[in-house]
Amino acid sequence: MMDAILVSAFIAPLILQLTDKAAAYIAAGLAVGIAGFGAGLGLGTASAAAIGALVENPKLFGKTFIYIVFIEAIAMYGLVVAFMLILMV
Repeated sequence: MMDAILVSAFIAPLILQLTDKAAAYIAAGLAVGIAGFGAGLGLGTASAAAIGALVENPKLFGKTFIYIVFIEAIAMYGLVVAFMLILMV
């Protein structure tokens, strides 16, 4: 416990000196991470359902493929936002 207090006493002034560029990098990392996490959860659920639907009716390939592409686009939007944040600073 004492170590944590000592470390926080030394780190607190450094955290207060957080620059705009550092905040943009943190926000960019969060944008990619959260978008990727959400897209991964969505892809897992939708892919399982799509495979089940394709086993029953192979003619649904086009529709299921479009659903998967739309979910994957969410991760790409997160990457675009991250680039915008980094290049803005």
